[in-house]
Amino acid sequence: MLGNSLLRKLDGMRSRQAELEKLLASPEAVSTPGRAKVLSREFGSLARFVRQYDSLRALQARRAEAQGLLDSDGDDPELRQLAEEEMKTLEGDIAEAEEQLRELFATDDGDTARDVIVEIRAGTGGEEAALFAADLFRLYQKFADRKGWKTELMHSNTTDLGGLKEVIFSVEGTDVFKYLRHESGVHRVQRVPVTEASGRRHTSTVTVAVLPAAEEVDFEIKPEDLGWDTFRASGPGGQNVNKVSSAVRLTHKPTGMVVSMQDDRSQHKNRAKALRVLRSRLYELRRQEEVQARGDLRRAQIGTGDRSERIRTYNFPENRLSDHRIGLTLYKLDAILMGELDEVVEALLQHEKQQRLSEL
Repeated sequence: MLGNSLLRKLDGMRSRQAELEKLLASPEAVSTPGRAKVLSREFGSLARFVRQYDSLRALQARRAEAQGLLDSDGDDPELRQLAEEEMKTLEGDIAEAEEQLRELFATDDGDTARDVIVEIRAGTGGEEAALFAADLFRLYQKFADRKGWKTELMHSNTTDLGGLKEVIFSVEGTDVFKYLRHESGVHRVQRVPVTEASGRRHTSTVTVAVLPAAEEVDFEIKPEDLGWDTFRASGPGGQNVNKVSSAVRLTHKPTGMVVSMQDDRSQHKNRAKALRVLRSRLYELRRQEEVQARGDLRRAQIGTGDRSERIRTYNFPENRLSDHRIGLTLYKLDAILMGELDEVVEALLQHEKQQRLSEL
C-alpha cells in the first residue's frame, strides 16, 4: 500500500499536470517556443505518473463497488461469489499498480528527461591525461550515436598530440540525463602512454561533470550579476584568431563561476554558449543544495557525482573497466570505448533503482 506522502505527491502531480495543460494552450506558450518546450517536457514527465495513478484510482473504485456488494444484505449466492472473485483479482491488480508507481518514483526524479551539458577535463598525467580525455569524448559521442542522440561541440582546448585539456559539449535526446548522470566524477586510466619510451605503465585521471541542461525559464540570471570580458582566441581558427576578440569570459559574480568560450568565430555565439553552460552549472548547484536539504542519502549510495570522487578505472593492459561504486568489472574495455556503454549504464541504473525502492 502506498504511503500518505506518496499519495499527496501524486495528487500534487495531477493538479500540476492540469495546470500545465492550461499553460500550454495559453497565448504566451504558443508564441514562445522555448517556454513551450520546457512546459511540454514537464507535462510529459508528469504524464507517466498521472496515467498510472489514474489506473490505480479506477481499480480502487471498482474494488469499493465489489466490497459494497459483499457488505450489502443481498442473499444472492451467485452474485456474492462473483464479487468475491472480482475482489481477489482487483487486489492483485492494485498491488501491481502500486508497485509500478513505486518503480516510477525510483527511476524518475523530474530531471531524467533533460538534455545535458558534459564537461571533460584532463587531470593528473599531463599529455596522457589529455589523450584519455579525448578518448572519453569519443566514447560519449559514439554512445550518443547508438542512442540516436544529437551532440554539439561547444568548447575545446586541444594539445599538440591531439589530446584535450578541456572539452564541453551538449547532448540532446530522450532521457539523456537519466542515462549519463552517473558519469560525473574522476575517471582513472592505466596504460602505457604513447609518449613513454621505456614502456612503463602510467596512471592518469580525467574529471567528468554531467550537468542537466537548464532553460531560461528554469533559472533566472540577473544581468547585473554577470561580468563579461573579451579576448583573442588561441589555437586553430585561421586569420580570425589574431585579429578579432571573439573569445569571451563570463563571470557570475555571486558564485565566482567562470565560463570561457572561444571555439566559434562569432562573439555573439560564444556569449550564448557561455550563458548556456553557466545556467546549467547554476541549476545543478541548486539541485545539489535541494538534495542535501532533504537529507537525501541516495546520492551517497550511488556516488555523490562530485568531481573529486574516483568512480571508474580503465585498465588497458587487462582490457578491463571497473566501476568502483557498484563493484562492477567488465573485461571488454575495447568494445566500451567504441560506445558500447549500455551494460555499465544499466547496472548503475538498476543499483540506483534498488536503493530508491528500499527508501520508499
